[in-house]
Amino acid sequence: MAELGDPQLLAKIQRAATDVLAELDRVCQELDIRYVAYGGSAIGAVRHQGFIPWDDDVDVCMPREDYERFLREAPPLLAPEFEVVSQLTHPDYPRPFGVLGIVDSVFTPSVARNRAFQVPLGIDLFPLDRIPKDRRAFKRQSAESWVWGRLMFLHGTPTPDTGLTGPAKTLAKAVFHATHQGLKVLHVSASHLYRQWEKVATRYNNTGSPVLGDYCTQDPLRWSAREDELFPSIRMPFGDIEVEVARKFDAVLTRGYGDYMNLPPEDQRVNHAAVEVSFGVWQDPEQ
Repeated sequence: MAELGDPQLLAKIQRAATDVLAELDRVCQELDIRYVAYGGSAIGAVRHQGFIPWDDDVDVCMPREDYERFLREAPPLLAPEFEVVSQLTHPDYPRPFGVLGIVDSVFTPSVARNRAFQVPLGIDLFPLDRIPKDRRAFKRQSAESWVWGRLMFLHGTPTPDTGLTGPAKTLAKAVFHATHQGLKVLHVSASHLYRQWEKVATRYNNTGSPVLGDYCTQDPLRWSAREDELFPSIRMPFGDIEVEVARKFDAVLTRGYGDYMNLPPEDQRVNHAAVEVSFGVWQDPEQ
């Protein structure tokens, strides 16, 4: 099995993230905002009724209109130990998706070990946008959104940890650092990059397409779903709370992961290998 770090720390991260998830669920119910557990978090709910045992984060996704409502309307309703962080709140925020996090906490994965912006420990919030029916238009849109998203990441992370070794690592590091420096020299802001990404991601949102996708990823089609596959969502246990899961979760997860009910090989049981974790104002009930 890949190195997963301190099991006690992992359990504490999972407890903290569950508390954030409970707060998100409470506020979404109060505001009638749609969301579903996403990716590995959805597998966790279905297969484990909680976290995948080695997982160290929670992801949810929302249709764009619900996502934007959450960013605007959730903050005044949150308990004081939680905060929403996004481009709306922090112009130097280096990611195209928001996070609901614990105040004064930090969670830095190994890939972003040199990132200047300290993202809080919490839940990643992914907006879902419409995928056009025209395949050529979609491929162009997908490629453009990925470029803007990667530039945004490199703007905030001069030398990301790629996992490469040898000459490939040296070359990648040089390219990434040059890109980062070029953006700085040209005074390109994270906000400008985000606006370009958002313009591309939302390009077809008024077309009436029934298919939603996550343009924060390199392959939005793999993680796409018809709106009626997601909603109305269903409730499932997640540890000692309940969360929303896609109505047709089996179809969605099979499309993204294949045989998701079987555990992957041990060498694929990896997490974000965080290099910095702090819990801020969160109080651990087990301490």
